Amino acid sequence: MAKNKKKNAGGTNGYKLLIYLVLGLFAFFLYHCRGTKTSTVGHIDKLEIPVMSSAGSGLTIAREGYTLSYNRERLLPNWVAYELTALETEGDEPRAKHFTKDPEIKGLQADADDYRNSGWDKGHMAPAADMKWSEKVMDECFYLSNICPQDHKLNTGTWKKLEEKCREYARYFGNIYIVCGPVVNNNKYGTIGENGVLVPDGFYKVLLTKYYDEYKGVGYLFENKKGAKNLAEHAVTIDEVERVTGIDFFHLLPDDIEKKVEAEVDKAVWK
Repeated sequence: MAKNKKKNAGGTNGYKLLIYLVLGLFAFFLYHCRGTKTSTVGHIDKLEIPVMSSAGSGLTIAREGYTLSYNRERLLPNWVAYELTALETEGDEPRAKHFTKDPEIKGLQADADDYRNSGWDKGHMAPAADMKWSEKVMDECFYLSNICPQDHKLNTGTWKKLEEKCREYARYFGNIYIVCGPVVNNNKYGTIGENGVLVPDGFYKVLLTKYYDEYKGVGYLFENKKGAKNLAEHAVTIDEVERVTGIDFFHLLPDDIEKKVEAEVDKAVWK
């Protein structure tokens, strides 16, 4: 009998040792993962596509490289939206040489002659350097529906700097959601060309990404003139861009997450 008790005691101690080992490994895991954040939000299709509210209606055109809403009265996009991945930033497709009319738009639209001798650049919304991963998407980003009259110093300066920064973000985070377009409030610059292409008062761009499984966003606002040297001077909350444009961005996010993301700019993320 004594031997049986001793044997049972040994078995009990073995089970205890196993339990302690499992608990220890679990505690070790928690300790080393204590800084991570867990998200209950999975992949959301077309997360970048916004909703128009007070900015007017538009013709929505979905393409392989981007989606846009075209304003038939202004002959401008209301918004241009796309997801940019790290892989797409590594494309080597040569830049297209010609701006052309959009074959999906019937009736009046901008053409290249409207910009000739106007004093304004043909400013890309979805930039050519983001579309180097395919000949087709490169050609499509040169449709004039993706273009706005833009101040030359802005186009080649701060706006270009932000485009370059977006590609850095895409490579660093793996992907980034981008929505951009013109700001039209006072129409202080009038129109250009025989077709009457409206010249924007300014431009906006909003960005969204996941950082340690937590969504982070930032907005940018520019007047249609030479921008500040420091890009951070143009950074605002997405709420502010929504107020200026009347567009609802990233509405597919759960309400509590959207509210938090759009009300703050985490400077540690958007360096």
